[in-house]
Amino acid sequence: MLPYRLALAGGWIDQPFVSAHNPEPPGSMVVVSLEPDREYMDRSGLATSTRATAAKLWGATLPGRDPAALVRELYAEENRGKDAPSGSQDMAGLVYPGISRLDYDARVEGGVFPSRVESTTDPAVVSWLEEVVWLIPVAPRPEGYDPLGEKNLDPEWVRWLGRSGRECYAAILARNVVALGASLNRTMACWEAILPRTVRHPALSTDLKSMLEDYQGWHPGAMYSGCGGGYLIVVSENRVAAGLKIKVRTR
Repeated sequence: MLPYRLALAGGWIDQPFVSAHNPEPPGSMVVVSLEPDREYMDRSGLATSTRATAAKLWGATLPGRDPAALVRELYAEENRGKDAPSGSQDMAGLVYPGISRLDYDARVEGGVFPSRVESTTDPAVVSWLEEVVWLIPVAPRPEGYDPLGEKNLDPEWVRWLGRSGRECYAAILARNVVALGASLNRTMACWEAILPRTVRHPALSTDLKSMLEDYQGWHPGAMYSGCGGGYLIVVSENRVAAGLKIKVRTR
C-alpha cells in the first residue's frame, strides 16, 4: 500500500552540493506521489529503495503524522551510515500526497530539507496531469553506473535547474501542457550540463540521448525518471505508444 514517487522538473536541486551553487535561491523541484497500482522497476528513479526502507520502518502504510516529521524520520533511516546520502525529495515525494513543489535553499538547514513545500490535490489538476503524463519503460540503471563521475556545477545552469521546478509547478496548476513540457526539457538540458553522466556513461547500453531527443521532437517535452534511464516521462495530450498512465495519490 506504500506509494511510489515520480520526480519531474528540477531534480538534483535537493542535493546540497548542487543547491549551494544556486545564485537565485531557493531552487525548486516537483514530485508526484503515485498510487501503487503496479510494481514499478527498481533502480529507475521512482524511490523504490526509499519505499523499501519505509516498509521496514513503518510497515505497509504511511503513519498518520506530520509529513515534515515523517520526511526527516525516513531520511535518517535511509541514509544511516552513508557517505553520500540520497536527497530528501525521495522521502517527500512518498510522504506528501498529490503534486508538490519542494523549495531548496542551501542557507536553510544546509539545503538538506525543503525550506518550503507547496502541494495540491485539486481533482481537476490531478486529473489533467494523469491525462498528459506517459511513462515509457526503458531500462533500470546498470550496476556500476555513477552519475557523479563528472561535475560541472556552473551557477547559471544551477539557477536554471532551480527555475525549472518553479516553472513546472506553475504549468501544472495552469494545466499548460506546452509549459510543462518545456520545464522537463530544460531540466534535462541542465542535467547534461552540470552532470554529463546522467545521460552518457560507459555502463549504459541504451542511447538515452538520442531517444530523449526523438520524443522531445515529437511531443511538448520529455525527461527521464532517473539518472541512467528508468522510464522516459513524456508529456503529451495525445496517446503515446507503449506509454503507461499514472495514478496520483491524493489521500
